[in-house]
Amino acid sequence: MAGKIPDLNAKVRAGTGKGAARQARRDGDVPGIVYGGGADPLAISIPFNYLLTKLRKGGFMSTLFNLKVEGQEDVRVICRGVQRDVVKDLPTHIDLMRLKRTSRVKIFIPVEFLNADTCPGVKKGGVLTVVRNEVELEVLAGDIPENIEIDLAEVEIGDTISISDVTLPEGATPAITDRDFVIANVAAPRALLADDDDEDEAGDEAEAATEEAAEE
Repeated sequence: MAGKIPDLNAKVRAGTGKGAARQARRDGDVPGIVYGGGADPLAISIPFNYLLTKLRKGGFMSTLFNLKVEGQEDVRVICRGVQRDVVKDLPTHIDLMRLKRTSRVKIFIPVEFLNADTCPGVKKGGVLTVVRNEVELEVLAGDIPENIEIDLAEVEIGDTISISDVTLPEGATPAITDRDFVIANVAAPRALLADDDDEDEAGDEAEAATEEAAEE
């Protein structure tokens, strides 16, 4: 099931070139360009504060947006570059690429854990540790899943859930392919770990005492 694609609002920028870009910045906007998708490049501008807020939320470069420009048809885009001021590290220009529904894109998808309350490992006192609450997948632009579901109904203490253990939505593949990365695990409670450590230490002491007695 495809999730809701967030909107990115912009307006057509009058003129191109350095002069028009500087004027857009003086007006409180960030100039940009939209290209690709079999259409001519479109010069745009995005309100500075609006864009900065979205950038600070994280994941901007891997998020698919529904670009809304007055007088233009909505189009799906992904950011392919943000130029920043070398001193202030603030955005000064943005590049957006149009995508067709059949284009494959890399995008972060949230992870949803099912049956956490009835998970055997958790009921026995284990602690669910989430290593990744979202996973980067390569998917079709027209079929982006809302989330990845991981069922904890049979997960025990000590079990680790890696990407290879997850049934991904049809057509989706992990963006990271060189390793079987961990998404979550159910760890033993600290008290149990402490008891195990105490038992190990007691065992070591008993073994040492036995060896000393044998030597005497």
